[in-house]
Amino acid sequence: MSTHIRSLVWSTDIDVLAADHELIRRHGYWFVRSPSNPTYWWGNLLLFDAPPQSGDGARWQTLFAREFAAHPEVRHCTVAWDRTDGELGASMGELVARGFELERTAGLIATPTSLREHPRANREAQVRALDPDADEELWAAVIGVQMATAEEFELGAADDRDYHLAFRRGRQRALRELFRAGRGGWYVALIDGQVAGSLGIVVTQGRARYQTVDTVAAFRRLGVASRLVHAAAQSELARQRIDHLVIAADPDYHALGLYESLGFTRVEEVVGALRKPGPAA
Repeated sequence: MSTHIRSLVWSTDIDVLAADHELIRRHGYWFVRSPSNPTYWWGNLLLFDAPPQSGDGARWQTLFAREFAAHPEVRHCTVAWDRTDGELGASMGELVARGFELERTAGLIATPTSLREHPRANREAQVRALDPDADEELWAAVIGVQMATAEEFELGAADDRDYHLAFRRGRQRALRELFRAGRGGWYVALIDGQVAGSLGIVVTQGRARYQTVDTVAAFRRLGVASRLVHAAAQSELARQRIDHLVIAADPDYHALGLYESLGFTRVEEVVGALRKPGPAA
């Protein structure tokens, strides 16, 4: 029985959860719960040791329902497996056929010595860390950037927008609490006083995980993201010990090439499955 999480993506996913999160080892899986954010789909889940096999779809749903039985506000069902090779197992028949959506994620890693600046990084952008106890206008602008990105790529129904806005505000509150404790920071790239890009870095025991790398549509392809990713890392490296930096991204997303140009190397691919709450859930 595994006594630790093998994947850097999953372990750092848990690192960045709110301070009150729970991580409990069961037989064959990890139970992950975020009491302060029960509607966070990827903060309340079961992480299994191996991919689903025949019969696991029903069994995993039963286990999830049992673990969260005392928490009816958790209306989704999220399961994942701690493999780093992108193995799907029987997920198509056992999970997708039951209404789950598969989510594949690539994990990239850089070290302080491998990290490098991009030659076309935007030198006009001013990169600064936000004060977790102040800078309210900039924190609100970050939410605006995130919502604009979500509406461009993800959102559809009004209910989805309402959920996403509440989720983003909740995540920001949780992250600001981590930053107050000295565990990283949230960074913005400012051009002419406007937020052109935004990201967070959460540091846990020498590993730094990037959060929500966004660039405003009007500033894309201008070197903002490359400047921000590198400058934020340098700022955190100057403040505390970091052994490696981790970025998680859609394996088909164009930004992977950008990250690789900055010294990141793709080291793993993980898979999880989400069944969103429905009207009758």
